[in-house]
Amino acid sequence: MSEFIIDNQPEKIVRFELQYLPCLEYFACILSNDLIWIDIDERYVKQTYRNRCDVMTTNKVDTLTVPVQSYANNSLTKDIKIDYSQHWIRRHWGCFRSAYGKSPYFEFYADELEAVYLKKPEFLVDLNYDLLTICLRLLGIRKEIMYNLSVPFQGDKAIIDELSAINDKKNKNINKYYQPIAYYQTFGNDFVSNLSIVDLLFNMGPEARSILLRSCKQQ
Repeated sequence: MSEFIIDNQPEKIVRFELQYLPCLEYFACILSNDLIWIDIDERYVKQTYRNRCDVMTTNKVDTLTVPVQSYANNSLTKDIKIDYSQHWIRRHWGCFRSAYGKSPYFEFYADELEAVYLKKPEFLVDLNYDLLTICLRLLGIRKEIMYNLSVPFQGDKAIIDELSAINDKKNKNINKYYQPIAYYQTFGNDFVSNLSIVDLLFNMGPEARSILLRSCKQQ
């Protein structure tokens, strides 16, 4: 477990949860802050981006959900186990191939991402961590990111607490960190903003980082 000791440094420090193939605002939040505290010891909240993501399919936005095993109220995110009794991996990758198989960069990134699923990690945080690590590398994002338990920060620096703030419940037209920048999408004539990061990566490849940087709101 890492412990933060904050001196009189000008860093902007933000705390939020691990999410499953997060939306663009999640990455805009990372880019907009200096030190990222991803809390895996927070209380798990169902029906959030912790275990779901949105992708663009032929006719509509499709929400993909990672099923989890039964858990007690107030369970911690780090203790949530994935339910493999449901054939969700086939469903997710069938959707990815249908939605993005003809996208310009699908063949460059798909195998590495799929390998994470084939390992069948027991815990949701392990799946999310491995996928996030790959996405950050593909995007060329190098930030100080700490995955630690919910311990108090030492020092007088204010922490921006965005736990559960980036979610699919709010008005999608209101985003704190993200402003839509249109890019090529495989389906439809109307651009759909703030989808899962895979939409941007599969469609735009090396240009994804530039688009994300332009999508960051000035804080």
